[in-house]
Amino acid sequence: MKIFAIGDTHLSSVVKKPMDIFGPGWDNHFERICADWNEKVGDDDLVLIPGDISWGMYLTEAEPDIKLIGALKGKKIITRGNHDYWWKSISAVRSILPPNMYALQNDAIRFDGAVICGTRGWTVPEKDFKDADDEKIYKREVIRLELGLKDLDKLFVEGDKRIVMIHYPPFNAKMLPSDFTRLCEQYKVDYVVYGHLHGKNCRVKHELVQNDVKYLLCSCDQVNCELVSVCETN
Repeated sequence: MKIFAIGDTHLSSVVKKPMDIFGPGWDNHFERICADWNEKVGDDDLVLIPGDISWGMYLTEAEPDIKLIGALKGKKIITRGNHDYWWKSISAVRSILPPNMYALQNDAIRFDGAVICGTRGWTVPEKDFKDADDEKIYKREVIRLELGLKDLDKLFVEGDKRIVMIHYPPFNAKMLPSDFTRLCEQYKVDYVVYGHLHGKNCRVKHELVQNDVKYLLCSCDQVNCELVSVCETN
């Protein structure tokens, strides 16, 4: 099984918010994603989508976007991003998912030699939090990641790849350690895929290995609307 990742699809079937206003990197972005997807992905492969999936404000507005992704080849796993306002109840989200599409929240899932968990994450400060609400959300997301990692541990079979999906980068701009990266190291995660970062002035390595964990940026505009290859299982 081949595993790929693409983040920040920002679809807008109902809520009309064309992404090309943010620059040429977004021109026909979903058509370009689909073209690359169809070339790379087989029916038995897996695509990870770590958040910012739809501009819909409500589940009914996001559902057409979910169906567009669901119609593509392979299995798909989604986690929540900061703009996924339609994502309220996990049970409600799961109720509208097409076949071969799965949503994670405080838990994990296993497929053919890979076990995956994920959460939204939050901004990692340079030093100390300046806003109490930011600190509260950050700590809550750390708890959610550990809940997912504990479930990942229960599902893990010797030889599996351990993968974390997180929308926000798990480190700050200087790529210093955080509670997110420490948890990934503690639970012996192999790969972390993340998105959220955009723009031509985005200065970050697309691939980074720290303490045996490989971090992969997969924001749509940062990877030329092409799926990022994560790994392959036996």
